[in-house]
Amino acid sequence: MRMVLKARIPTQTGNEVIQNGGLPKIMESALAALKPEAAYLTLDEGERTAFFYFDMQESWQMPVLLESFFMDLHANVSLQPVMTMDDLRTGYGELMSGT
Repeated sequence: MRMVLKARIPTQTGNEVIQNGGLPKIMESALAALKPEAAYLTLDEGERTAFFYFDMQESWQMPVLLESFFMDLHANVSLQPVMTMDDLRTGYGELMSGT
């Protein structure tokens, strides 16, 4: 299932991992684990924030994919399913067909 992961990094933690050189390594590890179709970096409520759009096959993958954000970045993490326009069209097609 296509998911969006939002990881908001507290300013102090972000400053520390940037100063010690760890942020690039953490982000590269996240990219390798998630294999996202897209990744965006921005600010949210004044904090460094990353959005990753990726496919998660099974719910048991959550600890494997998310724990580094909690442990290494003390990030506020959210995870939710998302659709593309093609997915939406398919969903509405199923809805309208009564199946």
